Amino acid sequence: MNYKNSIWAKRILQLQHDDGSWGYFHTLSNPSPKQPMTTEQALRRLEILGFTYDDKPIRTAVDYLHHCLTGKIQLPDREEKIHNWKIFTDLMLAAWIRRFISNDKTANDIAEKWSEIINAAFKNKVYNNDLYVTTYRNLFGIKPRGDRLVDFVSFYQVSLLTNELNKDLEEAYFDYILEHETGIYYIYNKRLTIFPEKFRSKETGYYIRAIELLAKYDNPELKKKLMFAADWLQENKTEEGKWDLGIKSKDGINFPLSDSWRNENDRIDDCTYRIHSIVNKIIK
Repeated sequence: MNYKNSIWAKRILQLQHDDGSWGYFHTLSNPSPKQPMTTEQALRRLEILGFTYDDKPIRTAVDYLHHCLTGKIQLPDREEKIHNWKIFTDLMLAAWIRRFISNDKTANDIAEKWSEIINAAFKNKVYNNDLYVTTYRNLFGIKPRGDRLVDFVSFYQVSLLTNELNKDLEEAYFDYILEHETGIYYIYNKRLTIFPEKFRSKETGYYIRAIELLAKYDNPELKKKLMFAADWLQENKTEEGKWDLGIKSKDGINFPLSDSWRNENDRIDDCTYRIHSIVNKIIK
């Protein structure tokens, strides 16, 4: 399926600035018709619609992120005082760059730092917060401050560290994420080992987004740990062998992919395409 020519993609691409951004990166305080989304929101939606680094809009956006990361361009976002802002913005930028390319040295250097922190925190194959804080302070010069740095189970760290950690520690790290009571911040806010109450729901759309993020890890032992989710998805196929999350799953992020869901077959095709690709990442 090709959703790159959908009305959703066209609308987003029409709003891209000449510098490759969509204006603010992380926080949009005053949405408007000319500025309805952040750069991060645009990239998330385009990625779901199938865009990759092979597409010029993504290459332009990644170049912009790289220039922000290296200090050539300053992010327009207002500095958030509750975080170690420089550390947090570097984390966000590096995570998004590495979602599209793997050879950006500056982004990879940041990934290596975070890998060192998490490897240290799990060196005994259970999470040790003291080791996390100590290693963080040794590398960054200060203690972690702000929820998304004190608690590392968020989209940015989980994405950034894909296939980056020591293989003998990845299982403990994965177990910690799967049992984390508040899920993966920015994606899904409940424990991942507990399924959404209703399959046909917006919540399931967020849930599969979290599973999709974890399914990018290549370690076969980690794939096994996600089989419970793949089995649950298989159990929720329709009688026709497809998937349907229902009209309420339309959130403008995960769905829809097609131009319209007036025809329920388009909705079913969208859901089936998305979930089938996630299941395949787990079982293959």
